[in-house]
Formats: sequence, structure tokens, C-alpha cells
Amino acid sequence: MEKKNMLGAKLPGNSTVTFGQFDIPKPGYGQVLLRTKCSTICGSDIRAIYREHLGKGPEGYQGVIAGHEPCGQIVEEGPGLKRFKKGDRVIVYHISGCGVCHECRQGFMISCTSDKRAAYGWQRDGGMAEYMLCDEKDLVQLPDELSYADGAQVACGFGTVYEAIEKVGVSGNDAVLVVGLGPVGLAALMLAKAMGATKLFGIEREPARIELAKKLGLVDYAFTPSEENVEQIRALTGGHGVERAFDCSASDPGRATAIRATRKWGKIAFVGEGGSVHFNPSPDMLHDQKTIYGSWVTSIWKMEDLVEHLVRWNIHPEDLITHRFPLEKADEAYALMANGISGKVAVCFDEELK
Repeated sequence: MEKKNMLGAKLPGNSTVTFGQFDIPKPGYGQVLLRTKCSTICGSDIRAIYREHLGKGPEGYQGVIAGHEPCGQIVEEGPGLKRFKKGDRVIVYHISGCGVCHECRQGFMISCTSDKRAAYGWQRDGGMAEYMLCDEKDLVQLPDELSYADGAQVACGFGTVYEAIEKVGVSGNDAVLVVGLGPVGLAALMLAKAMGATKLFGIEREPARIELAKKLGLVDYAFTPSEENVEQIRALTGGHGVERAFDCSASDPGRATAIRATRKWGKIAFVGEGGSVHFNPSPDMLHDQKTIYGSWVTSIWKMEDLVEHLVRWNIHPEDLITHRFPLEKADEAYALMANGISGKVAVCFDEELK
């Protein structure tokens, strides 16, 4: 590769983006160099890095190139590769774990207990650069039927939602409620619909996000947050409530609504990060035999399953992208995402920059 330097973006923690020129890395044993094609912005980037650096110790942002939702094409191979090769299109599972702890051996590198654990875009360089160094073990094959913009969202948001859906189960037997229709909530609706959910409810305070859900045909009924939400949903479900609910809002009243709008024997998944919740266990949960699940990201093998299913269902995560920016305008991309009024925001390269 003749080019020696590349543009990259970092997040100093004061709601700004800084740009710099960086050496293009050389892949070592078991590593590849990726040409980044799309790197989408996650809400956790905004909450825990962009506005201020909240993480501590091994969870802290280490001043690296940002971006933990990357997708790209291998342009250079290091020695010792076992599966992938130059030219392959790949998604990057955004946690590089040690590979030998109990959690890593289950594929849940997100829960790696080793001090060797390093998240792309948090403790090691991520996707907000023209090129990215990756360990082969962290890669998932991107099928030809999916775009790089599809794959970037699988890297975190869609994978996270798929894990929660797999935990509670969604089928044609179910009415589904999603509280919070940001990119993760919209992904939950898209996947629940593909898996056969027969009635889809959404709760969201931002009108533009409700309109996007309606435009994409992802919701049958959408409400703004209010004390009437539970009764509104029960009235549309024969007085029972939904079989499955997902909270993607991380708000106290949103989580309580998800619990109370779920029918007897129903299941609720908490997906949104941060915040708190207050509810009354006996009337809200115990007496109705409800189950609440916590769900955090997913495993790399379920990400592989997800990309196969996306092709089978003929759905495209990139439909949730409302804005695409070149890397040179990453500052505008992060500012827009921080406003909370858009769908998914992506930094794109080459053919993905439409």
C-alpha cells in the first residue's frame, strides 16, 4: 500500500470531534487491515464519550480513534489467518476479548473478564478512520446481499436487539411494544415484524422518529409518552396488553410502562442503557407472572446468525439511516446524533457515501 497516512476522528469529551493524521497500521499475526466503508454512530458513543468521558478503568475511553460500529473490506492480510482473506467484506464485532475466558468461549466478548479486553473505538482504534486494524477472530462475514451500511448496524444496534428478541422470543402469536424509537428501538420493530409479530406498538416523544417508523411500515400504533399509554395499549389488545415489550428508552417511566402494558405471563426486555426504574413488584409483575430480562449486546455467533436471517427475511438495516456524512464532516454527524431527532447517522466511505 503506497499511502502512509490516514484521516481519523477522536472524541475529546466536550461535545466536539478532533481530526488528525495517523499512520496506516500494519496487520500482525492473526490480524487484517480493513478499508472502512461505513461506521455508524451509537447512542452509547454520545452518552459515554462524545458529551463527556463517563467510563472508568477498563471501560474508559482511552483517547483512541472513535467508532465501534464499523464495516469494511479487507485490503491487507497479516500472517496466520485461518478463515478470512483479502477482498472479503466483513463486520467487526466491536469487543476484542481475550478469547480464553468463560464468556469469550461462549462468544460473548462483551462480557470478557480479562484485562486484555479492548473495545474498538473505546480502548483500541475504531472505525472513524479510512483504515482499521482488526483481529481476525472479531470478524463476521458480510453477505453480498447486504450493504456495508447494513453490516455496520449489525455490529452493535441490530445485534443488541436480536439478542433481546432471542431471549424473550417473538412470533406470530405476539403483539409487541417498543418504548423509545431511536435507532435501537426502530431496529427492534424491524426485527419483530420480520419474525412475525402481528401487532406493533411504539412510544416515542420525538415526532420525526414516529414519522420514520410509520414511513417504513414498522409500527401499527404510535403514542407519545403519557400516563394513558398503558390503557391505550390495553384497549387495542382486548384489554390484555402485549405479549412482549422492549424498553429502549432507558427512562424510568418508559420502563414502568413496558412492564405494565405487558399482559399476564408476558415477557419484557430492558435494552436501553443507564437510568433507573420504579414499579410495584406484586401488582405490576409477580401477580401476573411476568418475566423481566436484562440484555446487553450479543455474542459473535448470534451476529453470524443474524446476518443470515437478514438475507432470508429480505430486510435492510440501512433503511434506518437518515443521514450519511463523509469522514471530514464527522463533527456534524456526531452533533446531529446528539440532538436525538434523527434516525441512524452514518459516516460513510466510497460507494456507501450516497
